[in-house]
Amino acid sequence: MDRRTIGAGALGVGAIGLGCMPMSWGYTGSQQRGDRSLRTVHAALDAGVTLLDTADMYGPFTNELLLGRVLKERRADVFVSTKVGLLVGDQHIVANGRPGYVRRACDASLRRLGTDSIDLYQLHRADPEVPVEETWGAMAELVSAGKVRALGLCAVGARASRRLGAGRHDGTIRQLERVQQVFPVSAVQAELSVWSPEALGSLLPWCEARGVGFMAAMPLGSGFLTGTLTPGEGFEPDDLRARHPRFTADMMAANQPLVAGLRRVAQRHGPGTTPAQVALAWVLGQGRHVVPVPGAKRERWAVENAAAARLELTPRDAAEIAALPPALGSWDQ
Repeated sequence: MDRRTIGAGALGVGAIGLGCMPMSWGYTGSQQRGDRSLRTVHAALDAGVTLLDTADMYGPFTNELLLGRVLKERRADVFVSTKVGLLVGDQHIVANGRPGYVRRACDASLRRLGTDSIDLYQLHRADPEVPVEETWGAMAELVSAGKVRALGLCAVGARASRRLGAGRHDGTIRQLERVQQVFPVSAVQAELSVWSPEALGSLLPWCEARGVGFMAAMPLGSGFLTGTLTPGEGFEPDDLRARHPRFTADMMAANQPLVAGLRRVAQRHGPGTTPAQVALAWVLGQGRHVVPVPGAKRERWAVENAAAARLELTPRDAAEIAALPPALGSWDQ
């Protein structure tokens, strides 16, 4: 397979990936345990998952070290994706896209992962101080050096552009058009779920038209669409959801009709089918080039998520999900 154009197929058509971030960063710190995370990754691989997604900033660094322990035993089973471009400091995150830094960061990721090549190396965020073409050019050099097999881009966070009336993914598409002139984009990662379907408007069609894989981040709405979160229960201070405008008690209560709708669909598919599986099956149904990458910290959830690849939604299911009310957040008030 051409190293430059891995594209959608290598991500695993009709499959579910595993987002490893919650095991080391961003979610409830008291629930992050190394041995349990190892069991979760192995359980996911045993259940048929092949794509593992991480980043050097998760931890920072500890998430890649965790996956390195898995890859030591099962490298042949894994399509490994990691990211570069963000640095974590005390109470802040900054972008760094300088070519020299990209080269050093890749070598460090390879050491932590314990592998001689990264299947997909993603630019986490473009550095506003460095032309994105320069960053992408340095990443392309890593492909030529055999350290990386293909390149991907993570979508720009764009709530601000949405408020200004621009399309949510306009900024990402502009970046994609620029870097495509330097070296082919093999995959794009962006949020896509029943409660955040904005990528369907322009970003997903852009990828499909070019044979670019689409990694659907947060396909379970950061856990909300599983139906296991209780409005008003609260989150630990280090949990990103504690500051998310859709995870206030009022907004979680207001968005319960989404979970109720997914649960109704799940019930039609028999005992054991969950709202989370319906939400993942919906994401899979958005195109053959789409791979949901739900996060999981426990074996049970990883196995349950993987099983969603075998759930086929009916036209009635799809129509019922399409008729669900859009999710609300404090930015909509």
